[in-house]
This record gives sequence, structure tokens and C-alpha cells, in this order.
Amino acid sequence: MNPILELRDVRAAYDAITVLHGIDLSVAAGQVVALLGPNGAGKTTTLRIAAGVHPVTSGSLRLGGRDVTGVPPRDLARAGVCLIPEGRGVFPNMSVRDNLLMMTFTGRPREQLEEIAFSRFPILAKRASQTAGTLSGGEQQMLALARGLAVDPAVLLLDELSMGLAPMIVAELYEQVSEIARQGVAVLVVEQFANAVLDFADHAAVVVRGRIQKQGHPEDLRAELASLYLGSAS
Repeated sequence: MNPILELRDVRAAYDAITVLHGIDLSVAAGQVVALLGPNGAGKTTTLRIAAGVHPVTSGSLRLGGRDVTGVPPRDLARAGVCLIPEGRGVFPNMSVRDNLLMMTFTGRPREQLEEIAFSRFPILAKRASQTAGTLSGGEQQMLALARGLAVDPAVLLLDELSMGLAPMIVAELYEQVSEIARQGVAVLVVEQFANAVLDFADHAAVVVRGRIQKQGHPEDLRAELASLYLGSAS
């Protein structure tokens, strides 16, 4: 499969501290790739680089085979890269309907945005006039996904989708993510809690201390996660 998103030997730093030490990662259309690892491993930095939000020290970022290293995040977003950050990414003081209305800048009319959102997440239709900040955590994450899909992304970047949510809700959300991928979107998911995503991922990579320690089929990695995370089998 030809990758839509590629990071090639990417190194990155915060001030003088190098946090990524040569990351190689690719995601193809229709594929869900899980980026796993302990806290502080460099997962979110990798995602921010993929969205153009954090600069690359060396190496390259490629989108659809084209080198886009250093391209501003706004331009990457226009090219189809959508980042849904940790912490939902909705306007809490606005209604569900107004949150969707904000996405009409993409050129899609409000009616079409609502049809997309409410057909995929029927609960949002029932909450249309409710303030987003009063939704449950799972419903807020659904709204964030619905807003992201408004831009018709080629690449969807998700940071800690499961954060603070019940396992049943997480499974429901990842079912939706899998469906989004089946429609041809390349999905890169960062998760600290591997079990939340491994059942839904096509490929997984484990990053530890800024380096990818191992990658492959999720089932092949599942048994090794403890030792990869902790440096021991404990």
C-alpha cells in the first residue's frame, strides 16, 4: 500500500532537548495505525509533527508522496490533514448545532454538516440544542469527530481518544474510527492505553524514549507491550 502520510527519520526537540530520535512511520489510505507507548515517550510530539504544529529538526514529513516538511499547519489542514487533540476539541459554551455551524468555513452548508454528523452519531441529533460543555465525555468526543469529518479529511490524527471514557464508549468510538478508515481515510491514533485501540488497529508501533522500539501487527505486539513499556516483563 502506498502511504498517504509518512514520517522519515524524523527528529524533533523542545529547545535544546531532543525528544524524537529518528522516527519512521507511515499510514496508508484505509488503514488505522496505533502509536503506543508510555507517558513522555514522544507520541503526541509525533502527532503534532504530522499536523505541522511542531517543527522537524531533521528528517521529512510527506503527504501523498510529496515533501511537506515545514508547511504551515493551516495549509496541511487544507490539504486534508485533520488533528483532533487530547481533550476533545469542541467549543464548550456553544451548542452542538453551533459547533457544527463553525465548520461551514470548509465550504459545506450547515444542512450537509448536520446530516453527516447526525447520521453517524444519532445521539448528537438529540443533543443539537444542548451546550457542548454539558455533554458527556463520550458525546463531546463524538462531536469532535463529527467536526473533524466536516473537512472531509484524507488523514485523521487522534490524540488519546479514550481519555477518561468508559470502555464501552471507547469501543463505540473506535468502531466509528474503523468505519471512517474503511471510507479511505488514513488514521493515526495515539494511545497510552493500548488495549483501547489494539482490537481496531491494522498496524501498531511502540515508541519509547523518542524511538520506535517495535512495530507490526497489533496481535504480535500485544504480548510484548509490558516489556516494551517498562523494559521488563513485570
